[in-house]
Amino acid sequence: MGGENHCGNGPRSDYPIRAPKPVGQYISQIYKSRIGQFYARGQYANENLLSMMNDAVVYGEPHVQLWVWHAPGQTRPTFEEAVSHDFEKTKVGASFGPSWTTHWFRVKITVPDNVRDQELVEFHWDANNEGLIWSEDGEPLQGLTGGGERVEWVLPKPFLDGKEHTFYVEMACNGMFGIGQGDLIAAPDPNRYYTVERANIVAVNPDARGLHIDTWIIGDAAKEFPSDSPEQHHALDVYNRIIEAFEPGNKDSLKTCRKIAQEYLGPDVDSHKVYESDKKPLVFGIGHCHIDSCWLWPFDETKRKVARSWSNQCNLMERYPELNFACSQAQQYKWLKELYPYVFERVKQKVKDGQFHPIGGSWVEHDTNLPSGESLVRQFVYGQRFFEENFGKRCQTFWLPDTFGYSSQLPQLCRLAGMTRFLTQKLSWNNINKFPHTTFNWVALDGSQVICHMPPAETYTAEAHFGDVKRSMSQHKSLDQDPTSLLVFGKGDGGGGPTWQHLEKLRRARGISDTVGLLPRVHMGSSVDDFFHHLEAKGDKLVTWYGELYFELHRGTYTTQSNNKRNNRRAEDALRAVELLATIASIEGHCAYPKKEIDEMWESVLLCQFHDCLPGSSIEMCYHDSDEIYKKVFETAEKILGEATGLREATADAVTSNTGVAFTSLPWSRHEIVELADGELAVASGPGPFMKLRPFSLESEETLVTLEQPSPDVFVLQNTQLKVKLESGLITSLYDLKANREIIPKGQKANRYVIFDDKPLYWQAWDVEVFHLDSRKELSTSETKVHEQKKHRVSVITKTKISDKSYIETVISLSACSPNQQSFVEVSSKVEWHETMKFLKVEFPVDIRNTEASYETQFGIVRRPTHYNTSWDMAKFEVCSHRFADLSEHGYGVSVLNDCKYGFATSGNLMRLSLLRSSKAPDAHADMGTHHIRWGILPHQGGLSHVTVRKGYEFNNPLKIFEVESLGDVKSWLRTRRVWLDSESDEGLVLDTVKRGEDDEKTGEENVILRMYDSLGGLARGRVKSVWGIKRVTKVNLLEDEVEEVEVDGDGFGVELKAFEVATYKLELDH
Repeated sequence: MGGENHCGNGPRSDYPIRAPKPVGQYISQIYKSRIGQFYARGQYANENLLSMMNDAVVYGEPHVQLWVWHAPGQTRPTFEEAVSHDFEKTKVGASFGPSWTTHWFRVKITVPDNVRDQELVEFHWDANNEGLIWSEDGEPLQGLTGGGERVEWVLPKPFLDGKEHTFYVEMACNGMFGIGQGDLIAAPDPNRYYTVERANIVAVNPDARGLHIDTWIIGDAAKEFPSDSPEQHHALDVYNRIIEAFEPGNKDSLKTCRKIAQEYLGPDVDSHKVYESDKKPLVFGIGHCHIDSCWLWPFDETKRKVARSWSNQCNLMERYPELNFACSQAQQYKWLKELYPYVFERVKQKVKDGQFHPIGGSWVEHDTNLPSGESLVRQFVYGQRFFEENFGKRCQTFWLPDTFGYSSQLPQLCRLAGMTRFLTQKLSWNNINKFPHTTFNWVALDGSQVICHMPPAETYTAEAHFGDVKRSMSQHKSLDQDPTSLLVFGKGDGGGGPTWQHLEKLRRARGISDTVGLLPRVHMGSSVDDFFHHLEAKGDKLVTWYGELYFELHRGTYTTQSNNKRNNRRAEDALRAVELLATIASIEGHCAYPKKEIDEMWESVLLCQFHDCLPGSSIEMCYHDSDEIYKKVFETAEKILGEATGLREATADAVTSNTGVAFTSLPWSRHEIVELADGELAVASGPGPFMKLRPFSLESEETLVTLEQPSPDVFVLQNTQLKVKLESGLITSLYDLKANREIIPKGQKANRYVIFDDKPLYWQAWDVEVFHLDSRKELSTSETKVHEQKKHRVSVITKTKISDKSYIETVISLSACSPNQQSFVEVSSKVEWHETMKFLKVEFPVDIRNTEASYETQFGIVRRPTHYNTSWDMAKFEVCSHRFADLSEHGYGVSVLNDCKYGFATSGNLMRLSLLRSSKAPDAHADMGTHHIRWGILPHQGGLSHVTVRKGYEFNNPLKIFEVESLGDVKSWLRTRRVWLDSESDEGLVLDTVKRGEDDEKTGEENVILRMYDSLGGLARGRVKSVWGIKRVTKVNLLEDEVEEVEVDGDGFGVELKAFEVATYKLELDH
């Protein structure tokens, strides 16, 4: 009745009546500060865990003997060549250099008796630079990074027999990230020397090494878990009990410490079995090794980086069966196959075993802003074909973690290349707006979509830290749709890939999740395709992002390294012409299709489109390399064109109308006046590919274009469409006579050069920041005078001083025009450029109003704001454009054409073409020298139309002149078009590529591949006609797999393309 206690848990009998001693609360910040001391170098190194990491360290003779041979200059000789030379004696402490040189070491080791029976014996080599260990038989075995990182090679068991064994070390006199002078991206130090600091035989204590990783991860949990979580306090308690249990010199204490660690990590962290629990993971780890094909080192060094990095990964796979490793770039696999066949065969076996995963489907990890549409296609064609031919399957995931923005047509091209998935993370670098999604459907201009995942750890080179796993959840922006994510880990940019430390840390991260909880559960052993396969089941529920993935950083890469970008544009245009004429010649029986040479040309151009080469963010050496690569491309193009036509290209002023013909690779008729030798004028008119030059004559009084000088510094140029007024070298009036409309706003001036200070926050070659616009300075012109005054063209020339070292000579021209052609103002500039951190642009204010401007992109047009309403709008203060940018309102517009530029901006009614930058890192001489740049101002009635699209093509593809003795020298099949879109076809359709089938050489078939697209954004219908007998037509994907049959009607077939659709057709010829 009242007061009874029915609870079975009464007071414990062992609970003391009196407190035996004071017990204080953990002072967390002090105990956390203690964590690092347990394995830190410094005053406690002899008393903490570091003192027990190794059971023995053996160095010097007789156990380690060294000899060296110095490769001449900056050569990179093969193993066979290197070992054929005499080696000289050397030792630890000797220095080698200078920068970019190679030194080969012969190493002879004898493992002493006291080390032979140790569980783990390694050879440690550290010269603070990259290296590669080779077997005595010439097999690459292990890559070395230096500087205390990846310096170990696990000695094979046969080396532990007490006998002398020989191997070689190939030393590269550069670090993992090149040799910048005092800063990562500084121009290379040409005189760097490296000292061999270690060449040791090391018996590692496995328990000490294991405890190091245990405490590393538990310590991170103690520091990074929330302080109001029991998991954090538990971690801190376990860590401090480990410290108290540790006794320097007592190996048994290591086992005791590791036993304590198991309370937090679980019992299985020393094995891949830790991943075999049936608990559902959320984070999927994938090893990766991002190797820039060039950047702070040249292409040739990348070839060695591939061998070093992938040898290491094959080694790790044998020790860590859970490691799944994804690596992209078919070019790098090809280098490996050609230069390191032993490593390539190891990779092939690991691919077969399911651990090494070729990914990406492209030739290199290329830029996607600057290459043409056809270049993007060929990245996939050459990449996917290489992977299929060498590994038996194509890639399903497009992989571009480090590229500087993503074109709006990529999802369509991915789908047409057999890929439904896309991975990047670069937009996490945005420095204005935070991209709002982690996993989403990305939609192209034509409506095609791919699933895109951006790893929430926001890196493609994760160190597999506790924090990387934690951030894979805490920074995930799509948790309401799918909470899973990829963790892409491994040393990268300069190569390397995962290390054994990464894999050990991830094992412990999984152990924490299964034992304690709170940390997102990571899983190893799955592939990227496994991850995306899971996502695709939810694809229809994922959010969508339409159009380009604009990168709010690295906008300067649209302009840096001008000559390199010019070569790219020229090479792309040259390849169109080569493939067209080579196709015609091979079908007509004139010569065999030069598939091998064309492949080599394309592979070279695609290589130079790597995302640090074409954008201009590599060191100077890379551009010496690319200049040579492009030079060979142009030489091959000239050779193929000569062989296909039997003609020799000439300059216009070297022929007459009787000894020359004009060539166009474009798929529509052209009508142009050409000036020949001795001032003779001729007309080239027709559909091509070759056109007769017909003498052009005028009545003596007839004038098609005039130039007047009403006052000393005022000039008026006029033809039947346009009237251009220049004052002091600037355009003050551009009047459309047909539309009765002034284009330049009252009181403003066009074609004005402006210069800006260009000092970004850090990434010089990469970035131009919004604040550079505040430094705008107008450049003044000097004397303007008549440059030419001819019947078909008039022009004036003016000079603009930039500084005491730099100037611009500008020729502004107006040509005669045909009644059915739109006239434009052409500007040719010669820029002598020797500035430091300046940005040169040219401006065009126009009397047009629209909140959006249009810019040519690959296979289409992208529209961007001309205002700064939001931070997302303002972030696009500098954008990428190809052959034209356009600002139009209802009924009228103005296009600005260019022949080699990519940076542009439209702010309100001010159009601005970016010309030159002068960054000093990583290339101290970027863009210095002479530049020739052309642009055009094209007013047009109506909105943006095929007129601008075609003028953009024509501006970049001037008529080529070939020398002949008579018109009879031109084969009849070159004088008339062979395949074309008929005159009733929609004018927005562009037949962009004519080539032979990829497999024709192997199969003996005669197939012609046509690629076309809708250029304006609407349903486009047309009819393809050909003089060749067409047996069958199929619509195919980019890889030329048949998709659907197309009905052939007589000499052609009909086509229908949706807005901005890219369509490819295979014509089987009946010969």
